[in-house]
Amino acid sequence: MTAEQISSLRATAHPLRLRMLSLLTGSAMSAAEVARELGITHANASYHLRLLHDAELVVVDGEERIRGGVAKRYRYPHERPEPKPSEEDLAAQIEAMCSELKRRSTHRKPGKGNFTDAELWVTPDTWEQALDLVTRASMLLHEEAKRPRTKGTAPVNLTVAAFRLEQR
Repeated sequence: MTAEQISSLRATAHPLRLRMLSLLTGSAMSAAEVARELGITHANASYHLRLLHDAELVVVDGEERIRGGVAKRYRYPHERPEPKPSEEDLAAQIEAMCSELKRRSTHRKPGKGNFTDAELWVTPDTWEQALDLVTRASMLLHEEAKRPRTKGTAPVNLTVAAFRLEQR
């Protein structure tokens, strides 16, 4: 694994950076916009965006002049394949995902949703079909994501961890 791939995987092992990647899926945003949306300081947003950029997880998708300076607008290119994590990096990513899921669940709106936790035995064909459906659902949401608070949109959560288990 290259140093860039390691950096990329470690950058996602932080709940705040996961939130940033989600924000930057719907549209390109500046550090100031990210800071306002997440309720953090501009300096903190800039720091984490630089880490994500250095890890090649976000790209600069334009610049704009603001009060004599230049603000970069960052975007998360979700369609790009991500590298396979080491066991250590995967454990850190899972911890970050769990932390973020706990935070999001405190803001869930009553009504329709789906909570599933299962360890099942199924045929390989059934597994492939289910994995394809989950992957398609994830891609649909990423492709249709809009800028936060866009009229006619609603915030949603999708946390997916689908994998085959070793036989014991």
